[in-house]
Amino acid sequence: MLKSLNLQDLRQKTFAAIDHRVRIITAGLGIDELRAVMRGDPPTEKPNPRYKVHTTSFLFHIRPRYYELGSTIFTHTWRLGFFTAFFFFVELFTGLILMVYYTPSPEKAYDSIIDLLTNVPYGQLLRDIHRFGAEAMVIFTVLHMLRTYLTGSYKKDRSFTWLTGVVLLGITMLLSFSGYLLPWDQLAYWAVTVGTSMVEAAPLIGNQLNLLLRGSQDIAADGLLRFYLLHVVLLPFAAILVISIHYYKVSREHSISLPANIEEDDISPEKKRAAKSRIDLIPDLLTHEVFLVSLGLLLVVLAVTVFNYRAPLESVANPQVTPLDTKAPWYFWWLQGMLKLGDKILMGLVIPGVLALLLIGLPYIDRNPYRSMYKRPVAVAIGVLAVLTLVVLSYMGLPQFGIESDAATRIIQDMAPEEGVGPLRQVPFDQLVAGSYEVDVTPSVDMCPTLSYGCPQFEEVFQFYGNYVDDMVARGRLAADNQAFIIIEDWQQNLKKITMRILWLNEEGTTSTYERHIFLHAERGSE
Repeated sequence: MLKSLNLQDLRQKTFAAIDHRVRIITAGLGIDELRAVMRGDPPTEKPNPRYKVHTTSFLFHIRPRYYELGSTIFTHTWRLGFFTAFFFFVELFTGLILMVYYTPSPEKAYDSIIDLLTNVPYGQLLRDIHRFGAEAMVIFTVLHMLRTYLTGSYKKDRSFTWLTGVVLLGITMLLSFSGYLLPWDQLAYWAVTVGTSMVEAAPLIGNQLNLLLRGSQDIAADGLLRFYLLHVVLLPFAAILVISIHYYKVSREHSISLPANIEEDDISPEKKRAAKSRIDLIPDLLTHEVFLVSLGLLLVVLAVTVFNYRAPLESVANPQVTPLDTKAPWYFWWLQGMLKLGDKILMGLVIPGVLALLLIGLPYIDRNPYRSMYKRPVAVAIGVLAVLTLVVLSYMGLPQFGIESDAATRIIQDMAPEEGVGPLRQVPFDQLVAGSYEVDVTPSVDMCPTLSYGCPQFEEVFQFYGNYVDDMVARGRLAADNQAFIIIEDWQQNLKKITMRILWLNEEGTTSTYERHIFLHAERGSE
């Protein structure tokens, strides 16, 4: 009997010691309470130990104890703010790893990227995730602000939160833009050269701003180092600071806005009471957030593996050669489109500056007291018009819009762009059979009789080439008296030289020629 009591007492003391240690680790949750949290059961103690976590935990003290049920409706927020923060942390963690392998100098930057892709385990995966996360963060930041605008969630006590959101949008775009240069390839070098050239047009201080950004008249070692430090030090710390302020305002002061119909009493009292009921962060919202993080990571990995998203890397930067179709990152196409409309100062500096001021002052400009879209037709119409305008301007920002090049250059550039992939480079290496193929002379079927399976991809590209030439002739941009060739040569072992050549009779009655040489290796893209 005595032994039994001693054993029971030992068990109780052991359980109490373990429970005490668990409470220390979890900032107040004992073993039984953890079990209840995992099961979704109500609290096992009074006062609610789950609220104690928010008081004592370093990670949870900035999180609210609860949200109102109506503010957590998925179709109200679409979790856009959550995924914006999610992708920021994806960028933070992958960026810290990538920093280990990167050297910010023109002589070594490109080689360090090649080394990352070829010699570092999962280096390609890390770089692809980092690039995908950067673009996704821009998308979700814009969508989050658009949702906030359409639901009128920038009004009254949320006006300062809207301001921090506008600042975060600017920081996000600058983060992506500053990281764009770091691979030091042709695509990045000339895109950043085009982008930074706009500040040079600023009156009085343009040259000084240009020197501040680039470190010299042209981007070189000092400019690369400046962009690197902006990307890994200044802008991330600025983003963390503003995100902290933004999140504090949302979580500790005014919470997430309720849907407009609830806040403006457009529903029955019973439904409003239900919508304003509390839903605790632990465990309900916390488990939902864990699910969203898991879902986000799964989608990111699927995007770069199954759907083959790749961070582009072109040939090494060459300041002496400007490639055709140089363009800014896609999220600045709208600005590049505006530059095609007129003066660089007006379209590149004044109007974007005015737009930024309008965004900042929006809560004070919009005096409509309502938030519902049905009660704000003018504001909603302006928002939709702004989105459509951005889409149109982005299309205008493409190199193919508003920039005339001769027909032969345009055809060959689209078939095999100087920077990028294009249809020709997508043809499998074994289907590139040596020979000379002339449009309207060589049949576009059974072009590779020496191959048992034929060369369907090459035949498709050759047919597209011929149709493109015919289209240019029909539009009057290319003389009807022309010859278009694809010439394939076995240049070295596992290396083919492809010459794309177009000859035409010009207005002077002489023959003009445009051609480009492309070298393709059997193992291209296999890394």
